[in-house]
Amino acid sequence: MRSEELFKRAAEHIPGGVNSPVRAYGAIGIAPRFIKRADGCHIYDVDENEYIDYICSWGPMILGHNHPEIRKAVIEAAENGLSFGCATEIEVEMAEFICSRIPHIDMIRMVNSGTEAVMSALRVARGFTGRNKIIKFAGCYHGHTDSMLVSAGSGVMTSGVPDSAGVPAGCAEDTLIARYNDLGSVEAFFKANPENVAAVIVEPVGANMGLVPPCEGFLEGLRRLCDENGALLIFDEVITGFRLSFGGAAEYFGIKPDLVTYGKIIGAGMPVGAYGGRLDVMKKVAPVGPVYQAGTLSGNPVAMAAGLTQLKILADNPKIYEDLNEKSSTFFEEAKKVLREAGLPYHLNHIGSLGCIFFTPEEVKDYESAKTADTEAFRSYFKYMLQRGIHMAPSQFEAMFISAAHDDAALEETLAVMKEYFSSCCSR
Repeated sequence: MRSEELFKRAAEHIPGGVNSPVRAYGAIGIAPRFIKRADGCHIYDVDENEYIDYICSWGPMILGHNHPEIRKAVIEAAENGLSFGCATEIEVEMAEFICSRIPHIDMIRMVNSGTEAVMSALRVARGFTGRNKIIKFAGCYHGHTDSMLVSAGSGVMTSGVPDSAGVPAGCAEDTLIARYNDLGSVEAFFKANPENVAAVIVEPVGANMGLVPPCEGFLEGLRRLCDENGALLIFDEVITGFRLSFGGAAEYFGIKPDLVTYGKIIGAGMPVGAYGGRLDVMKKVAPVGPVYQAGTLSGNPVAMAAGLTQLKILADNPKIYEDLNEKSSTFFEEAKKVLREAGLPYHLNHIGSLGCIFFTPEEVKDYESAKTADTEAFRSYFKYMLQRGIHMAPSQFEAMFISAAHDDAALEETLAVMKEYFSSCCSR
């Protein structure tokens, strides 16, 4: 296989043979597939194997791969040049478009990744409040900035590394780790650190410890606690932004955060991130305020063209969300039936077009319960599905993404392969 050959070559010059740990198949024990092209809900590797794809570039491809309108916009933008390091009209159009359609965003700053967006939002929160402490949740991943690599979930869980080497202890001393879906743990931190918590940052839907939706009242409780204690509420919507609904989880759950971070869909597959929110908070950002943040390639015109085109399609066609969420719900509910019919004590969490099968008999509602999942059982499942043309994240602790391009045939084929696998497990 060319994928195996390429992986051997890559391992000579790239750490682990991959440029992001979540692409590694280390937990599976095989070489990762090297992808050559993609279209709709299918991807094709360098050996021309075809797969139904449930990674969707880890979320950005909500309309499917290689969408013709987005591809056209990228080509047209590239004909004018790839980067100028100067202000461009399309940056203004992107900011105007988002601020005019997202009620909780008065002002927004473009960056190059979700990690950069979170790092910047935290700095702004500290600069605005004059406080140092940040409350995050175990299992929620907010990028690889030093202070957030504590109980970070996602690829860190898969690799078995609880934190990261190279992060000085002092970088994380102001990071307080609460328990997802447990308001009491948050309240305790506020009481122990009076007038010293700058912000609570949360994935409104935990999508980096598998998929863990918020319990009823959890997000509302965070809003209340932040208001009572003079702290900012930051929604990390790098995954959920423009996916659960056009207004993301904030619109979906009816909660107004003070700051929000974006990535993934906002770039339509190009490297883009953003952070935005209340006017008084965002006016603390340089050059109008004292909180410094910069980026040479921020607002790159080609990336803006891709992202703005996708956002306009989504905004102009609200039925996309209705249809996507409906077919996703049907798919995940049918998958639950497959598990029940096989008599297996596994749990499937889902919300909107996101879902995850946990190989554990426990209900998964936080980081601790997610870690009870049997990763060896997942490994067997993943290899079986991959061999039969179903492409998913090579980790128990990542979500499945369904796109508008996943048609009934693709979803039914996936369910058939799942049934085949779990029925064989039952017979054993």
